[in-house]
Amino acid sequence: MTDVGTRPLGSQGLATSVQGLGCLGMGGAYGPVDPDEAAATIHRAIDLGVTLLDMADVYGPFVVEELVGKAVAGRRDQVVVATKFGSRCRPDGTWLGLDSHPDYVGQAVRASLDRLGMDHIDLYYQHRVDPEVPIEETWGALAELVDRGLVGYLGLCEASPATIARAHAVHPVTAVQSEYSLFSREPEAEVLPALRDLGIGFVAYCPLGRGLLTGTLSPADRFGPGDSRHASPRFEGENLGRNLSRAAEVATLARQRGMSPAQLALAWLQSRGDDVVAIPGSAARPFLEENAGAVSIHLDPEDLAVLDRLTPPGAATGARFAPALAATLDR
Repeated sequence: MTDVGTRPLGSQGLATSVQGLGCLGMGGAYGPVDPDEAAATIHRAIDLGVTLLDMADVYGPFVVEELVGKAVAGRRDQVVVATKFGSRCRPDGTWLGLDSHPDYVGQAVRASLDRLGMDHIDLYYQHRVDPEVPIEETWGALAELVDRGLVGYLGLCEASPATIARAHAVHPVTAVQSEYSLFSREPEAEVLPALRDLGIGFVAYCPLGRGLLTGTLSPADRFGPGDSRHASPRFEGENLGRNLSRAAEVATLARQRGMSPAQLALAWLQSRGDDVVAIPGSAARPFLEENAGAVSIHLDPEDLAVLDRLTPPGAATGARFAPALAATLDR
């Protein structure tokens, strides 16, 4: 398998692999995980040229940063470490709410650096916009972290164009991360055009629709008690059946073209522009290698037209998040 290659992420000087590795699942978000296999997956990712490792302080909670830090010890200069702050929870996973107050920014970055065992974070995201704190105050504190060398670049997650512009006026935003896939095309309407006007890169999380676009799920699947998909109406009852039926049409096209459904979904994202980097998640090497194989796939206009017909904006049945989580999105 060839190296996945690199591209600029944003216009501030950061370069990453064309495809990154999402590390959410390494904390058990989709079921039990073998930490040794997760670490081996990170090592294999680096060998393949996958440099962008994406996580958050609350993943696990807290254990993913520790796992990644140990896994990349001795190879720190080969990776771009991206983590997030601003969504607080207890060690047992009980969510405590959003917090982007300036004093908490400093506490959060020190805690993440300690868990990672590093002296700096390459890309530091505000995980969710805190409606109780003016974005200018939060980004003033984040800019100080850059000045002190604790953070290299700054990003936002699930932010509206207006909020992105306000943050960018305080300190350049390098990347914005939002859910984006054949089943979640909302960023195309306003966010992506706004980012392109400002020279900001885009990072697509859940590019495989939390498994819906992999061709591996069935309506009979039952997710375990710790599986984060319980918080998504798309995986409930008739919604799941309808979504899998539509995903099956995508899978048929993929197999006709000699690729896996996941590779087709990722290749479609790659077609969206050189400023888009997908971060499919995996805690096991076979899935990582399958996903990385998408980097060499280029879809022709006919395939793209078929995918537009099969999965137009709004094609998925059910909201991405349950109401409590949806309320944390900046819109």
